[in-house]
Amino acid sequence: MWIPLGVLGFLVVADVLLPPTLLITGVFGMAAIVASALTTPRRTAMVAVAATVMAGVSALWYQNLGGVEWWIRITVVGVSGALAVLLARLRQQQDRELQHMTAIAEAAQRALLRAMPASIGPLGFEARYVSATEEALLGGDLYEVAETSNGVRLVVGDVRGKGLEAVGLASTVLAAFRRAARLEPSLIGVAADLDDVVTAVAGDEDFVTAVLAEFHDDSSVTLVNCGHHPPLLLADAHSRSLVDTGAPEPPLGLHPEPTPTSCQLAEGARLLFYTDGLVESRSGDGTFFSLEESAETLSTQDLGTALDGLLGRVVDHIGHGVTDDVALVLVEHRDGATRRIA
Repeated sequence: MWIPLGVLGFLVVADVLLPPTLLITGVFGMAAIVASALTTPRRTAMVAVAATVMAGVSALWYQNLGGVEWWIRITVVGVSGALAVLLARLRQQQDRELQHMTAIAEAAQRALLRAMPASIGPLGFEARYVSATEEALLGGDLYEVAETSNGVRLVVGDVRGKGLEAVGLASTVLAAFRRAARLEPSLIGVAADLDDVVTAVAGDEDFVTAVLAEFHDDSSVTLVNCGHHPPLLLADAHSRSLVDTGAPEPPLGLHPEPTPTSCQLAEGARLLFYTDGLVESRSGDGTFFSLEESAETLSTQDLGTALDGLLGRVVDHIGHGVTDDVALVLVEHRDGATRRIA
């Protein structure tokens, strides 16, 4: 409200001080146009009325009350004000529609990515999702965890592309994982089932990178990697390294033939699963975000705070919001007790 009134005040002062040959009274309506982009239709109307009144008052310094020029100025400013109110109403309507669509998109994404359980047995979980789609939690990254007779199984993946098409393929992959995780006796079988699904429903140039994990009662973890970034193992506060997930394999949809690998999770150890939006984030000078250099607090803080801090460092590194979807899942082995690495 103060900005358009300031614009009006500036125009009035300029109109008073400038020579008559530089009449600008007719553009008093610009204040209402500015208001239409910043505030409500009601306040825009108030600015429009004020501009029209000042155009009428201009007769005091031009000594032409009731003259042709005076009426022209009144008419121009009045029409500009009416147009500004109309624009403000249209903008307000569009804002409401956008908020409605954003709420629908967020509800759909939250239904797609179900809440990560805080714990399953000795395992603690925390997840975060940040979409590159402005004003909406909408994207093609995915994660899911399932408790099965073969252990606790987890998938983290990244659908090629963004937007609604990526969300559609991600939902298909998640539905397939929820079924296969409970039916397939091996993690390789789960990966093969997901590959068949992606091959059947995806386009010729579509694919899904994914890493699957299976947590066992003996504190071991089996990993199957299909074209995805390997997880980061945080063995203690000073030890962090990428897990060896074998030779690189194609993503789902391109017929990968991965070999399972295993690692041990000591008490308090953590595994960070992530999508490429994290490690492929660049600063203004083109420097990639360094996960290992930024991972210290992932070991020393509680799971949720650790992930929030990591996302904050990514934003600081980029200098603005993320440009690619980012999904993070942090898993901690607690051996039945909630602990943090000292």
